[in-house]
Amino acid sequence: MANGNPGSSLQLRSLIKSSGELELSLVTVDIPDPAPDEILVRVEGSPINPSDLGLLLGAADISTAKASAGPILTATVPSQFMRAMAGRLDQSMPVGNEGAGLVIAAGSDPAAQALLGKLVAGIGGAMYAQYRTLKAADVLVLPAEATAADGASCFVNPLTALGMVETMRREGHTGLVHTAAASNLGQMLNKICLMDGVPLVNIVRSREQTHLLTDIGATHVVDSTSESFLDDLTHALADTGATLAFDAIGGGKLAGQILGCMEVAINQRATVYSRYGSSVHKQVYIYGGLDTSPTQLARSYGMAWGLGGWLLTPFLVKIGTAEAQKLRERVAAELKTTFASHYTAEISLAEVLDPTLAAAYNRRATGEKYLINPNKGLA
Repeated sequence: MANGNPGSSLQLRSLIKSSGELELSLVTVDIPDPAPDEILVRVEGSPINPSDLGLLLGAADISTAKASAGPILTATVPSQFMRAMAGRLDQSMPVGNEGAGLVIAAGSDPAAQALLGKLVAGIGGAMYAQYRTLKAADVLVLPAEATAADGASCFVNPLTALGMVETMRREGHTGLVHTAAASNLGQMLNKICLMDGVPLVNIVRSREQTHLLTDIGATHVVDSTSESFLDDLTHALADTGATLAFDAIGGGKLAGQILGCMEVAINQRATVYSRYGSSVHKQVYIYGGLDTSPTQLARSYGMAWGLGGWLLTPFLVKIGTAEAQKLRERVAAELKTTFASHYTAEISLAEVLDPTLAAAYNRRATGEKYLINPNKGLA
């Protein structure tokens, strides 16, 4: 062992068998000593994000989940979804996009050695493990007053929210629309937009979620379950001038409804009629899949529109290292305020394999977020 390297680590693995069965298990993996530019982190917090659930559970029907000795959780993958799982069949895959913990070992480079004993956050996969080796240059040192729970979610949601605003600026829009807006990410985006003076239309799915956002200062919140939703959305779009939307729902009619309401709002200010619709470009980016049904579009918004996908990692690559670092520095500076995360419960690696808890964290309910502490209950 070097610099406190324990030599092995428990790691959560997800396997979808070609027989149509999901298997989650804990395995023991060896930990090599860190390379000169690497550090070894004792992981003390890693969130279950929607982006993690796609790899963790795949297309399994969690209502069929069963626990067995090992511990192991198994569940059935419906046959109609097996084709979508073809690329990962019979491969045992580590899970967990991001997390935070204490640096207990470091390579010989001075930059790595300087991190010994520091609490850091990192991203890079395989974070649902007791220990994770990371490049020293890739981690974020947490502020002195922060805990691992504070820093566990400081990459995916904060950088996604900042990336949305940055995308808006780079593409020439002046306002935003966000769906599933009462989520942790949505609350962060709302705070950013209030601070930066960016008009934001928040789309939620209940009256309770409306109150949650208005209580933190949101000025435009519309409820998609309301009978007046389309009128309310059009009014908010006319008031804000928002022509760019980020949609976490994905399936169903919502993306098309947003484009349609944008067109109506724009035409309220038009002085000349065009049979081709307005010339103002309207864009919806789908970045989530809370609704896995097909995306439905009713072409009622002219010809100046776009629908595409948006992911954080390609965006960060696109803007380059220097610009991405500026975003990370803002996250660190506002970790306890703008980018504070709240968790429904902290669970251990073994508890991830509990069928009852699996049903809970797979609900993807707005406002509910689970934190895995891979070292919970362990010395």
